[in-house]
Amino acid sequence: MFAEEVYTERRKALQNRFDRGILLLLGNNESPMNYADNCYPFRQDSTFLYYFGLDQPELAAVIDLDEDSTTIFADELTIDDIVWMGDLPTVAERAQRVGVNATQPRAMLKDVVGSAVARSRPVQYLPPYRAENLLVISEILEIPPDRAAKRASLGFINAVIDQRS
Repeated sequence: MFAEEVYTERRKALQNRFDRGILLLLGNNESPMNYADNCYPFRQDSTFLYYFGLDQPELAAVIDLDEDSTTIFADELTIDDIVWMGDLPTVAERAQRVGVNATQPRAMLKDVVGSAVARSRPVQYLPPYRAENLLVISEILEIPPDRAAKRASLGFINAVIDQRS
């Protein structure tokens, strides 16, 4: 993990490529082999790591270009998680380490993105390469999965490529 300023500067450079709307970034989830608790080793989405540096499953982020704010969406550890993994930093503590001050439960992602859609604000996202992320985008934008895949933002794709090249 790099210093907080590295992630903050990367996100600011990305934001400067756009005028309005929101940028939606989805992290990866666990990928089960033969049942839910028997997963392949976790690998975070590389673009999510590049902009946020957080290497844990079930994260999402929204960069609100109009409000000049960034929010990470994640659920806090359950008591079962703590029993198995020990006491770990909260979502807010992890977010602060990468320069993000706003966090919300993962369930709020649909409300936040839905609110942007209702106000005719552009919602831009990268092409989902995992089926579960395609379904998340489909659900929160309330469009069929085949349309969700085709509506990925070319401008967002090019901005990420330019910045990461």
